[in-house]
Amino acid sequence: MKSTLRILLLGLLLAACQEKQSHQTSSIFGSATENAQTPDVYDLPQIQAAGTLIGVTLSGPNTYYEYRGQGFGLQFRLAEEFSRSIGAALQMEIAPDTAALIERLRSGQADFVCLSLHEGEPWPTRDDTPLLADAIRQWWNPDRIRQLAAQQKTMRSVRRARPVMQDRARGIVSAYDDLFIRHSQQLRWDWRLLAAQCYQESAFDPDARSWAGAEGLMQLMPATAASLGVPPDRIRDPETNISAACRYLKKLHALFSDIPAPTDRIAFTLAAYNGGYQHVRDAMALTTKHGADATRWSDVSPYVLRLAEPQFYTDPVVQHGYLRGTETEAYVRLIMQRWQDYRRLARGGNSSTPAPAKKSMKQGEYRSHVKSADEWVPTQTDTLAAEP
Repeated sequence: MKSTLRILLLGLLLAACQEKQSHQTSSIFGSATENAQTPDVYDLPQIQAAGTLIGVTLSGPNTYYEYRGQGFGLQFRLAEEFSRSIGAALQMEIAPDTAALIERLRSGQADFVCLSLHEGEPWPTRDDTPLLADAIRQWWNPDRIRQLAAQQKTMRSVRRARPVMQDRARGIVSAYDDLFIRHSQQLRWDWRLLAAQCYQESAFDPDARSWAGAEGLMQLMPATAASLGVPPDRIRDPETNISAACRYLKKLHALFSDIPAPTDRIAFTLAAYNGGYQHVRDAMALTTKHGADATRWSDVSPYVLRLAEPQFYTDPVVQHGYLRGTETEAYVRLIMQRWQDYRRLARGGNSSTPAPAKKSMKQGEYRSHVKSADEWVPTQTDTLAAEP
């Protein structure tokens, strides 16, 4: 992948240089205002004054990708550190292909390309930003890059795993069963499904922290927690964390109103919780393109996996690039399998899923009928087939 990108970029550079020789214009990284009478200068001082450094790159595991609403990738991390060193915030944009990437830089829509043409070389800039180019060269340090690359490889989650069931004989899943029962009501989900998701997220450790920065029982990202009104000092509180996660799940669930089968809709919701809503929609677009049913999780999950492959995450129908698809596919599969185990083994009090209100013919008023978790059984057509 890297060698292909270099060949494409170098080909574009060569073509641009030939054009420069024949037309006496700037190189591919020339001024965006080369034909103007009085070109505007937008170099390092102007970037620092504006407070924003704009980079452009291609989506990929080593360049830039989003996971749970946060940016990752070695080149992105390096760009974040550089932007902080010059006192600016980083704004990263994704180009669909190399031609668009070069054009965004040349036209002034981006300040630099967050992608090295050769291993260990600084990022390309335009010819009319010599101060920015010089700042990048001075900051660029192979040792720093190797150190950050090593950190990327050793990132891991920290959690103290509890048993998958606290007391199998008594049907107790965890110390948090009452919280799952209470807060699953707003989702209309079986509480044991929420418990299965929690085990996948944190193994019931309220102090768990993932490699990506997610925290607590339900592994909320700090930005997501803040959007749900959870202050940083409360994110690891068990009830606060579970309650906020249920509100977030409810929002995601509502976004999949086009999924007719209830269990499929749950699978799509879980996938969005883990990998991101837009990435799931990308997988659905690929599914439709290849002639399968984008409303069935069994048809979509193979394309979730394929979003980790360049030929798929660079497809024109894909709008949000690379996804750690193996993680998201396994996340959904393991939760659904564990849910079935919990349904057989867990009793846990008055777990319930509210059903639609029913009218009392005697009193002429509506009342809610509440099904117990043992009554809530997906129909044969709704049941998600277990994968081997």
